[in-house]
Amino acid sequence: MPDGIGAGGAAGEFAAANPRAEVPTLIDGEVKVFDSTIILEYIEDKWPAPPLLPAAPAERARVRMLEEVMDTHYEPINWGLGEVRAFQRATGELAQEIERRAAEQTRGFFAWLETQLGDRDWFNGAAFGWGDLAVAPYLNGSRGHGHRPPAGGRLAAWLERVNQRPSVAATAKDVADLLAANAGAMRDVATLVEQGLFKREYRDHRLEWMVKVGGLEVVAAGLERDNIRFGPDFS
Repeated sequence: MPDGIGAGGAAGEFAAANPRAEVPTLIDGEVKVFDSTIILEYIEDKWPAPPLLPAAPAERARVRMLEEVMDTHYEPINWGLGEVRAFQRATGELAQEIERRAAEQTRGFFAWLETQLGDRDWFNGAAFGWGDLAVAPYLNGSRGHGHRPPAGGRLAAWLERVNQRPSVAATAKDVADLLAANAGAMRDVATLVEQGLFKREYRDHRLEWMVKVGGLEVVAAGLERDNIRFGPDFS
């Protein structure tokens, strides 16, 4: 985990491998790959057995669309809740409205994901794979924000099952340990944001989401105080 991640200050070897200065980044010898989708594609291309994607073209497309929805439309909900709760970008009635919209959207995604899962054990089909990797971190993020799939449903059962897998459990523990280790610093992070010393990235879908839920003034204030940032320039 590079220093300055999430604040706009990542540099050095990590930034050289990933000019977007975001996690994840894959380094495989001389090969450096960024963007979670491209990393998955690289793994599938280089190590095709066992496969991450289903065999049938239609099923492969379904799983890829699932990942696109999670990365583009679901991710900013959890990110936006972090902006309000941890970084205190909004307070009072505006914060309450953003929280309400986020909860409403999350419930909608739970219903959609329930239909996507259908009668499968895994989003990928018969075995754990690409589709499950695309959903697990975001549902765990929602759970951390206090939003859980309805008890008794297939989605709730899937979430319990996927978190029992060693790889998922180990990754979730890494995140929990990171949050615990930085708990003290996070208590002061809202002040750092206010002072413009901690800049969060408002890229594409995140910016759209904040405007969509009524947080245009959050964006305007961030621009005025110079405590938000956008994607990097390449050189």
